[in-house]
Amino acid sequence: MSSTITTTAPLLYVDKLAVHFPMARTSWLQRGPSPVLQAVSDVSFSITPGETLALVGESGCGKTTLGRALVGLYAATHGAIRFKGEDLTAMPAAQQQKTRRAIQMIFQDPYESLNPRLPVSDVITEPLLIHGIGNRAERADRARELIAQVGLPVDALNRYPHQFSGGQRQRIAIARALGPEPELIVADEPLSALDVSIQSQILNLMSELREQRHLSYLFISHDLSAVHHLADRVAVMYLGRLVEVAPRAELFASPSHPYTKALLDAIPRIGQGRRARGRTIQGDLPSPLKPPSGCAFHPRCPKAQAICKVEAPVLMPAPSRVQQLAACHFKD
Repeated sequence: MSSTITTTAPLLYVDKLAVHFPMARTSWLQRGPSPVLQAVSDVSFSITPGETLALVGESGCGKTTLGRALVGLYAATHGAIRFKGEDLTAMPAAQQQKTRRAIQMIFQDPYESLNPRLPVSDVITEPLLIHGIGNRAERADRARELIAQVGLPVDALNRYPHQFSGGQRQRIAIARALGPEPELIVADEPLSALDVSIQSQILNLMSELREQRHLSYLFISHDLSAVHHLADRVAVMYLGRLVEVAPRAELFASPSHPYTKALLDAIPRIGQGRRARGRTIQGDLPSPLKPPSGCAFHPRCPKAQAICKVEAPVLMPAPSRVQQLAACHFKD
């Protein structure tokens, strides 16, 4: 069943998407098939026009891989990525590039995502050139419009990325993503490389741009306070799979999955003293090269029982919560 219950036709619908990477053998003595890293497995969700879906989870759970698959940087092993009803994974390359113009990405580290050899004007207009948008004069005008929209002076266009702070570079990266007039932006940890004092500014800019341009976001983050500020719904990922999808308010107030509860319990709270024992996550994230049988979370779950070790739960509505989906045999 779909992991989303909405009344609006989805802009993006991801259906049972998997992204696996064959790995080289570690030894010539190794027998059997080559190992496969299961970065993303059987993930389904949707995003409606103007909506922000936040994707959260521990480092290594597959969030970035999923985001990069949506923009075509990684190939899908199987499943479908439907944008406005068209399956991007089944399109010829030329048609796919034209359609993917409407899906852009903001990368995590603005120090690495901007070409240091190009002036900012070329950084912003490069996607326009690739997609054949406008002539030279029109692209220059577009760059001036975009740099002003993200809060930087027009003379910034003549400078190089190394001449800016981290927050300013991320503004340039946002301007670049806006160039092709996208409808969906995949924002991969856009705040994590920035100073705390700058993070709120970038978060507010993203909120303003969403309202002005009616953008949709897939907001990938481990910062649950930022998620609470920006997201309409939240999808929780564990070891390549979604374990809970819910409206933001419901998820923060009453999470259904034990993993979601553990993530929320780990948020520092002023004046709360030491957190209750037994509510933080025990153990390490298992290897995606050899995920556990049944429910992938069962080795670390305080509620695990025999069925959890052999039968993988399905993402389904929690009791009395039609819009709150959880993949747990014993969801609340």
